[in-house]
Amino acid sequence: MREFPGTPGTLTSLFLRITQCVFAAGSIAAMATAPNFSGITAFCYLIASMGLLVAWSFALAVLDGIALVKKKVLHNPLLVSLYIVGDWVTALLSLAAASSSAGIAVLYFNDLGSCGFGEECQKYQLSVALAFLGWVKPVVVQALSVLPPWGKLEILIVLQCP
Repeated sequence: MREFPGTPGTLTSLFLRITQCVFAAGSIAAMATAPNFSGITAFCYLIASMGLLVAWSFALAVLDGIALVKKKVLHNPLLVSLYIVGDWVTALLSLAAASSSAGIAVLYFNDLGSCGFGEECQKYQLSVALAFLGWVKPVVVQALSVLPPWGKLEILIVLQCP
C-alpha cells in the first residue's frame, strides 16, 4: 500500500484526527451554550453528528497514537477499508448537519433582518464554522490519496502544456 500523508498510523493522521476532534468538540460547545438551540431540529442534528465525529476522531487518534508509539504499520486492507468508510460516513453526516445549520443561521442572521438574538446568533455561526472545519479533514486526506506524488504531478503539468 502506498504511503501518503494522512494514512492510518502516521503523525499527519494523528494531527488531523486531533484537530478534527477539537473542531467538532468546539462546535458542540458553542451550540450547547446557546440557550434556545434545542427547539431547532437542524441544530440538534448538528450536535448529534458532531458527537459522533468526536467519538470517531478520538478513537482513531488513540489508535494512531498507539501505532506511532509501537511503530506499527496500519495498512491492513480491512482496517483501511474501515477507516475510509467511517470517514466518509462521518464526513457526509457532518456536511449535511453543518449545511442545514448554516441555512438556519443565515435565515436568522440575514433574512430575518438584524439578528434579534444577539450573542446567540454568533454562537450559532461559530458552531457552524467549526463544524465545517471538522468536515475538512477527510476531504484533505482523500484528496492527498488520489493525487499522484508531487514529482509526477510536475511532469504531468509540463507534458500537457503546449
